[in-house]
Amino acid sequence: MQKVALITGGSRGIGLAIAHRLSQDGFAVSLVGTKVLEDTKLDLSGFSSPVQYICADISSKEDRMRIVSEVVKAFGRIDVLVNNAGVAPLKRTSLLEMEEDSFDRVIGINTKGNLFLTQLVSKQMLSQPQAFTKRGTIINIGSCSAEVSSTNRGEYCVSKAGVAMLTTLFADALASEGILVHEVRPGVIATDMTSVVKAKYDALIDEGIFPIKRWGQPEDVANAVSAFASDLFLYTTGNYIDVDGGFHIKRL
Repeated sequence: MQKVALITGGSRGIGLAIAHRLSQDGFAVSLVGTKVLEDTKLDLSGFSSPVQYICADISSKEDRMRIVSEVVKAFGRIDVLVNNAGVAPLKRTSLLEMEEDSFDRVIGINTKGNLFLTQLVSKQMLSQPQAFTKRGTIINIGSCSAEVSSTNRGEYCVSKAGVAMLTTLFADALASEGILVHEVRPGVIATDMTSVVKAKYDALIDEGIFPIKRWGQPEDVANAVSAFASDLFLYTTGNYIDVDGGFHIKRL
């Protein structure tokens, strides 16, 4: 029997790197993206294990239910959920000018969508026969923004702080059931999301803001996810790891 991983936001960037890494680790992978496959640059032939693509929006209740249904229909089970889907504000504004529509959009995807998809997948994990060491693994892709203030994108910071608490809550609720929950907190990673502020971060990197003086790559995040998805952390839950080049270190 093959383990199955469900990865949201899986058509590009960090999510796609995670999908390829888990495929290399032997997982069948189900990728969720908001565009139909023909409108993406995703090449499913590049995977080394069975792969499925689902076009869906995790902020939609109906789509969340369909995601779980389609994965189970294709592969029979879900062993790992990677909550990677996330968006930044469409425009950066000061905290005093933030609009409710922007807040609702970011929270609806980054936090609410994460919560209720995790709820559905957790129930699926509990309903299926336990075939491996763990009943399931849930990995949230958070952000250094859970703790670092960016007043021109406050809705994003709040959404990722919420993800941090979701990690704690689900870890507490599910540990006795054999489902372990972890969080990976990327720093500045070279993706489409950060490309719009590349010059800003290039300058900060040159100035030494990160002890490891380079951009993070999607593969750096994927490696951490791979470790959590494996059986290497069987006595750990509710924890997070910073993948941020040491940015979290307080220095004088």
